[in-house]
Amino acid sequence: MNETTAHAQSQMVAQTHTGQQHPIRLYLFVWGLLFVLSAFSYMVDYFGIQGYLRWTLILIFMMLKAGLIVAIFMHMAWERLALVYAILLPPLLVLVFVALMVSEADYTIFTRLAFFGAAP
Repeated sequence: MNETTAHAQSQMVAQTHTGQQHPIRLYLFVWGLLFVLSAFSYMVDYFGIQGYLRWTLILIFMMLKAGLIVAIFMHMAWERLALVYAILLPPLLVLVFVALMVSEADYTIFTRLAFFGAAP
């Protein structure tokens, strides 16, 4: 009899525990925010902004949208900090290494032009 009671209690616990639920309002708000950020991104093209400002705005809007998608729709905002670091830190380090390579490439082209001249 004791075994039957324990089994019934474990089934009740399993049925009552449905997991973490987030309000639908949060998802709708983020969806609307993504729509607004996409509209701003298209406005950059519509208004004909050129140069570094154009690419800066496009990259900012892109990173904001990607951050919202990862944080809310992929549930990263509710994960442990160690998991967040494990997923977000490697791409950030790749960006740092790319920046270092870009600065090294500028130095390399400068020294080649200084020592060998502009003609190939």
